[in-house]
Amino acid sequence: MKNNIKVERAKKDLTQAKLAEMIGVSRQTVNAMELNKYVPSTVLALKISKIFDKNVNEIFFLEKGD
Repeated sequence: MKNNIKVERAKKDLTQAKLAEMIGVSRQTVNAMELNKYVPSTVLALKISKIFDKNVNEIFFLEKGD
């Protein structure tokens, strides 16, 4: 699964640390998500989509073979 968290974060001028604080995770977790090394839970994905005022499908998307 891929995502565009980094792009959306830049649009809102948020650091990884600030986004992490807002969603209740560590900065390292945000970094891992941005690098596609960590797939967030449904609850976490919903929190992220709410912060960016986007649909979950606009932030997270499947690749071929997923």
